[in-house]
Amino acid sequence: MQLYALCDADTLHTRGIDPLSFAQRAKSLGATVLQYRNKHTDIASVKADLITLRQIWEGFLIINDHYELSAFCDGVHIGQEDLYAIDPDPIRAIKILKMAIGEDKIIGLSTHNAEEITIANTLDVNYIGLGAYRATSTKSEAKVLGERLDEIASLSNHPVGAIGGVKLDDTFSHVTYLVIGSGLL
Repeated sequence: MQLYALCDADTLHTRGIDPLSFAQRAKSLGATVLQYRNKHTDIASVKADLITLRQIWEGFLIINDHYELSAFCDGVHIGQEDLYAIDPDPIRAIKILKMAIGEDKIIGLSTHNAEEITIANTLDVNYIGLGAYRATSTKSEAKVLGERLDEIASLSNHPVGAIGGVKLDDTFSHVTYLVIGSGLL
C-alpha cells in the first residue's frame, strides 16, 4: 500500500504544526500523495500555501475542494456534496469538473458506502477515498465502517484510499492508499 498524506490546515494549526513540517514528515515516511485541505481561510492564502508546498513536495499534490486552484497542483479531491453541487447528475458533474481543471489532472472522490462506490464506478475519476475506517475529530458526523471497509473497497473499479482514523500499521486487502492525517506526527 502507498501512503497518502492528508494535510488538514485546521488540525495542524490546533497542534501548532505548520503544513511544511507536516509535508516534510510525510515525505520522510515515503508518502507519494499529499492532499492539502484548508476549509476556513481565504482562497489567496490557500493558493499561497499550495505554491509553498509545491516547492518542497515532489509527489502528487492534490487540493481539497478548491478546483479553481488546480493550476497549482496535480489534481483535486471532492466530496459527495461538492460533486452534486457541480451538477445533480454525477457523470455530468465530473465532465464539467474535467473541463474546469483539464483532462491531465487527477480527480479523487470521497465515498462512504457501497451505493456511492457503485455510482463512482460509472465516473471518470482516478481514485476514491472510502471511510471512515475509525471515528475522527475532524469529521464527527462520519459513519464508521470499521472492518467492513475492506469488503466495501472490493466493490470499487478505482484505486481506493482508506480514510478516517487510519494508522500506519493498518492493513487491507483491497486498498491502494492509506490516507493518514495528523497521525503522521
